[in-house]
Amino acid sequence: MHPPRTFSQAASSHFATKPEQLLCGMVVLANVGAWVWAACLLGTSPLLLGTAGLAWVFGLRHGLDADHIVAIDTVTRKLMLSGRPASRVGLFFSLGHSSVVIAATLLLALLPVRGVLEQWHLIGGVFGTVVSGSFMGLAVIANIWMAAQQWHALKQHQPAPALGPGGSVCSPLGWVVRPFFSLIGRAWHMYPLGFIFGLGFDTASEISLLGMTTLQAAQGVGVLGVLSLPLLFTSAMALVDTLDTVLMCRVYAWRGQAEGRRAIYNLVITLISLGAAAAVAVVELGPLVWGDGSFGALSQSISFISEHFSAVGGCILAVFLTVWAVARLLQKRAPSQI
Repeated sequence: MHPPRTFSQAASSHFATKPEQLLCGMVVLANVGAWVWAACLLGTSPLLLGTAGLAWVFGLRHGLDADHIVAIDTVTRKLMLSGRPASRVGLFFSLGHSSVVIAATLLLALLPVRGVLEQWHLIGGVFGTVVSGSFMGLAVIANIWMAAQQWHALKQHQPAPALGPGGSVCSPLGWVVRPFFSLIGRAWHMYPLGFIFGLGFDTASEISLLGMTTLQAAQGVGVLGVLSLPLLFTSAMALVDTLDTVLMCRVYAWRGQAEGRRAIYNLVITLISLGAAAAVAVVELGPLVWGDGSFGALSQSISFISEHFSAVGGCILAVFLTVWAVARLLQKRAPSQI
């Protein structure tokens, strides 16, 4: 019987294949192809190309939304703990999310369904928010469980075991998180999750994109020309989410030579994930629980954060990368300590 693999061993096993360069190259080529499509169908009109540029920027910004960052990072770490490939997590999530946007764009371009989409925004917004917020809540519980395991192992000067495909979850909290660990077992499982996240059209990026789509359709650009906007949006979001996944694979796969330092590093990363998931869950589920404006300054703060979700997501990613950079710097300066 093989001994349980540590987090670092599971991560290192995954990372040895290094498919990231090919994956990133394919996503970059997809962005180039989307721009070639737009240039061919929209012509040389500065106004139309400017609209295409806005659609691409909206995709970049939407890929940095805090719920994207937390969902991708949580599942990336979960798959790496299980010793499974994780580099395509962000790509599948963005494709699932974008499928909703592309379908809505086609409906707006082909059929007079704007009123129907506005009604769906009310229904789907609640459904998508509940699913997203619930996922964040499960991520909070899972991170609490992992942090407890890592803290116990750190005190006992033992490596924290990774939760592999057949790993056991013995504590009461472990039984709660078992469904979370079994919910997504492959990278492509992120596609339906991303699709559900996108059902609400509840971000400024998506709403603006659908508005531009309606204007372009009314100006007689044609279905293929209108479709260039969501394709640019999709390719840009896939680029950001894929880069996020690749960066987080590197963050989670880092191995210090000192076992104690590596254990502290893993615990810090888990606590950051816990705080980020908790913050996103409060922002998403809070207005559904107490309504808008019921808690004064708190409601205003949540509304402000929600309006700047991309900046929040960028800050979360920056914190992860900063911790990784500091750990690497400390390892180079004092490789044998702790």
